[in-house]
Amino acid sequence: MDPLSDILTLLKPRRLKTGAADVAGKLSIRMPAHRGLFCYAVLHGICWITLEDGTAPIRLTGGDCIILPSGRPFRIGSDPEIPPINAVTLFADRPNGGILTHNGGGDCFLYAGHFDFDSGNADMLLGILPPLVHIREEDDRATLRWSLDRMMAELREPRPGGDLVIEHLAHLVLVQALRLHLTDTDATLVGWLSALADPRMSAVMVSMHHAPANNWTVQSLANVAGMSRTAFAVRFKAAVGMAPMEYLTRWRMLLAANTMRLPNRTLSSIALAVGYVSESAFNTAFKRVMGCSPRRYGAQNSQPAVRRKMDGNMVSFVSPPAFGS
Repeated sequence: MDPLSDILTLLKPRRLKTGAADVAGKLSIRMPAHRGLFCYAVLHGICWITLEDGTAPIRLTGGDCIILPSGRPFRIGSDPEIPPINAVTLFADRPNGGILTHNGGGDCFLYAGHFDFDSGNADMLLGILPPLVHIREEDDRATLRWSLDRMMAELREPRPGGDLVIEHLAHLVLVQALRLHLTDTDATLVGWLSALADPRMSAVMVSMHHAPANNWTVQSLANVAGMSRTAFAVRFKAAVGMAPMEYLTRWRMLLAANTMRLPNRTLSSIALAVGYVSESAFNTAFKRVMGCSPRRYGAQNSQPAVRRKMDGNMVSFVSPPAFGS
């Protein structure tokens, strides 16, 4: 698979909430710090989104789509200057998939989707995305229109199987928005998603993802990019936000952590699968990246009531945290 598919598969995004707001007049909603990722699309009208990091409010118009992967608090509404209503209070007791109507609606119609991830390592991947991904080009917005229109139809007129349809459409909107971001990336943004827009860096990341167990070096990766060793190392770090071997090690450890959920896998086989002949070297790298030993990680993140054979010893595991770290 390609790196974007690899990473989304590893994250295992799951829609938690989907809904819409049909607003007239002034309204501002504050979303507190949260787990997971929010996706918004303005179907018509105008609204504003404000990250609580001191940056200026961003104006959204009909067709715009934004993704907020950072978990930081933010405000969204028709007027960024009025006091916001806490989202937890506003949406309390409202069914998933419902449409909130404010003052009769008509001025702005907004789709919202909240995703969490079946991965204890989501923060490691989402944390190096831009704090806000903004899709605003006309051709790009048209690409999302079909999925959003179908989703709104399901929300307005619930039918049998509608929740499953919305689940799949929400995932499609998320993937489409991320793909479109690659074609409209600001060169100043840093992170693995933005780096995929650079053909040379993308080729290197595809190679690392396709064969993580290869004995990669900075020079061999530079050869893939068709660049000198020094120029490649500088460009990769500027694009991705970390050195090539650091990215490779992190990706290997995330793959290893995911593999630990599978039955009947030994630590030695997992280490070999991600490029470590020495189990001791694998243990050291895993602890450095993941913050704990492989055994401890497995004990904290594996399926309930499952006993797995880890390096010849039977180890009991507890339930993983629910969709996120």
